Amino acid sequence: MAWRIADYIERGEIDNRTKGQVVGQLWLNGIEEPIILELTGNPYRDLAGQRLRFKNPKPKPMPEDLRDFAREQTGVVGDITAARKVKILEIEDDELEHDYTNKIPMPYHWGNCLYLEWHSVRNGRVVIEAADYELVVEPEAAWQMSEAEEADQLQANARAMIHFMDQLVEAADPEDDDEDSPQSEIEAKADADTARSDLLNDRVIERLKQDENANAEDYFRILEEERERMRLERGEFELDPFKQKNAAEQDAVIDAQNADFEEAMAKEGEPPEMEPDPLYEQCRELGERIQEDIEHNDWLPEGAQEEHPLNALRHGTWFASAKLAGALNGRVDEWPPHPLFAGDCLVRLKKARGYLKDALAALDAVEGEKLTGPDWTPPIREELQYVLHEVKGFINEVRDVLRWEEGKQ
Repeated sequence: MAWRIADYIERGEIDNRTKGQVVGQLWLNGIEEPIILELTGNPYRDLAGQRLRFKNPKPKPMPEDLRDFAREQTGVVGDITAARKVKILEIEDDELEHDYTNKIPMPYHWGNCLYLEWHSVRNGRVVIEAADYELVVEPEAAWQMSEAEEADQLQANARAMIHFMDQLVEAADPEDDDEDSPQSEIEAKADADTARSDLLNDRVIERLKQDENANAEDYFRILEEERERMRLERGEFELDPFKQKNAAEQDAVIDAQNADFEEAMAKEGEPPEMEPDPLYEQCRELGERIQEDIEHNDWLPEGAQEEHPLNALRHGTWFASAKLAGALNGRVDEWPPHPLFAGDCLVRLKKARGYLKDALAALDAVEGEKLTGPDWTPPIREELQYVLHEVKGFINEVRDVLRWEEGKQ
């Protein structure tokens, strides 16, 4: 998940007058010292070689749970431009909720917005996206970028980002007890496949946001384009036609086998629904209880940001239960999972663990800011910690399966 800090910036500047690097400063509302940017790469052509200063006319105070944002942002450039096309609503903020609730069409126009994206050592992906900032660009550019150079630069930025993230992974001590570190080749491959899929999905979604009329056909076209872009960035070989044909034939065989299986199952009657796992049910019910308590007590202020601790708490619990459903449901009598499914199961469990940790961190902020009654948080914490403990146990059991499978090879 990206750090989105546009609402909390008072003012800032970025400078690309030295080719190949972007430096700058950001002043956040409520934080005295500026954030220092030292990034490798170049922005899009509209800002290449230039210094940009910007100001937020309505900055919001930086929430307590975001105040651990690193003061030194060192990393690589993602997409940086002041000409990103977005929908800009022609409606006042106080009318927004009324029109949305009553499904009243809201007028808008297409306009440019400032979009600053980078990937830092301390915070990962950071995004500033704003259509209402006041922008000042110095009139003289130190150097110019052509259209062809811009296309090359965008690919170079993407390659640099992938290389940067790979370096962060490799920098981790393989003997470290970091619970996220893969402990088998199968787990490492499952993690890599998931990271690739997540990056591909993010890119497709970002492009779809730019076209209000995008349909299913556009989605599949963009998906194939982004897959090809990723293949080129990673220097992967294109599958030759003969291998593509063989792969297609293998897929056809698998489809036929699945059809035969489904036909056989139909003769035996309808297959039973997947039995929900008790831990999934506990996490789901906890999320529902958190939601009901927040609404009943009116603890969440109107228009609260996604990063608000109460939002982060309920979302973390919901997302964890969704991952537990995919990892555990239907396996009550078949645990631990077969090695064929263990890699996928492990990825889901690790994501659930991450969401549970996010929920506990949000609960810390809820307590620190006294956002609920004092007696409400202790039982919520106890139950979250119990679910997290059980998830860690499941992770260890699945890892044992993968180690055993790897030892056979």
